Amino acid sequence: MRAKVQKFGRFLSGMVMPNLGAFIAWGLITALFIATGWTPNEKIATMVDPMLKWLLPLLIGYTGGEMVYGKRGGVVGAIATIGVLIGSSVPMFLGAMGMGPLGAWIIKKFDQATDERIAAGFEMLVNNFSAGIFGGILAILGFLIIGPIVETITNAAGAGVEWLVDRNLLPFASVLVEPAKVLFLNNAINHGVFTPLGALQVQETGRSIMYMIESNPGPGLGLLVAYCLFGKGNAKSSAPGAIIIHFLGGIHEIYFPYVLMNPVLIIAMIGGGASGVLTLSLLGGGLIGAASPGSIFAELAMSPKGAIFANIVGILVAAVVTFLLAGLLMKAFGKGKGELEDSKALVSDMKAQSKGQAPAPVSAVSVKKIAFACDAGMGSSAMGATKLRKKLKAAGLGGIEVIHCSVDELPKDIDVIVCHKDLGERAQSACKGARLITITDFLNAPEYDELIESLK
Repeated sequence: MRAKVQKFGRFLSGMVMPNLGAFIAWGLITALFIATGWTPNEKIATMVDPMLKWLLPLLIGYTGGEMVYGKRGGVVGAIATIGVLIGSSVPMFLGAMGMGPLGAWIIKKFDQATDERIAAGFEMLVNNFSAGIFGGILAILGFLIIGPIVETITNAAGAGVEWLVDRNLLPFASVLVEPAKVLFLNNAINHGVFTPLGALQVQETGRSIMYMIESNPGPGLGLLVAYCLFGKGNAKSSAPGAIIIHFLGGIHEIYFPYVLMNPVLIIAMIGGGASGVLTLSLLGGGLIGAASPGSIFAELAMSPKGAIFANIVGILVAAVVTFLLAGLLMKAFGKGKGELEDSKALVSDMKAQSKGQAPAPVSAVSVKKIAFACDAGMGSSAMGATKLRKKLKAAGLGGIEVIHCSVDELPKDIDVIVCHKDLGERAQSACKGARLITITDFLNAPEYDELIESLK
């Protein structure tokens, strides 16, 4: 069930993440040139509204269609999306997330039904007209029916968020957000849910707290500092490096294993996240656009004029509260059972190998391509791939290609997959013929060296 939820969440975020550059461009133009921006410019500011209402939803609709059925699906998805954009008066992000994949799915099913039934020489005619006909029908349906329905849903969601903000109830969102992040649903939550809602709020208020509910680096910072002072073994020694990667680099996945090795610490994460959201609500904090990755630099870059102080305080409060709670919990419930569990897993693997159940050793002759996979294919996987390349080169195995990608987009020619253990099931189902190696610590995973020795 967790793997299925991760996959669905990855699909939602997958429509937004490839287009984050466009969201950031819109956010920067908004922060700089609107009437309350850093350098107001009335002419340039006229770009803000069309980018929000047309460019960003169309990109999402095309990307969603392409995910389902390649470029052909992307084109039909974009045609279908334009209908809901014209048929509504609000930015139609939710509509784009529905119409893009729907249009692609319909044309995909049509192509499958007519495969090998089209007379020779008529392929281009049928392909072009089928895309135009189905796309046009969906655009009309979106304009007349689906657009108004989704607009009603969008307005209701916005009103619900406003109701929570007005009553200072938004901090309770951390009760769901923080555990979901540790289960690698962070990108799905941030870019699949909060980014569209945030864009709507920015249009009305000039900033949105939605962008900081998940991306706030404060809770992760507080947890890692607690491990620096109160942790033990590898967890304590690796925490300082993890702080740099998390807080400055914005790769939040780096702290997930530190929570998983002592699950009671999720209470500290919830407390820190909620306190940060409450502080931001009271001080009027928020961002002008999505902060991706969730680095302190990205948070500051996306802070509008007049909100920098509130945002910094919100991050610091989240960090301090998480640190205090984590310290108390680590003293009361122990400093984690990660090393014990790793030993148990090692014993289990050795037992399986003694019974002939373990996969055959990896050989350098058969391995030509290694993939480091993470949920989004941009954060921890890129860092892991860099570490693997350096280790392979130092071991004289520089001829082996190492790539990084999303766990749902693994190429079929991969020989070895390296990913976090919580993504192992998805990775193996995406590429069944590859050898799977799962890790728990991105910085000091012993599996890196074990793989090198196996390749040697």
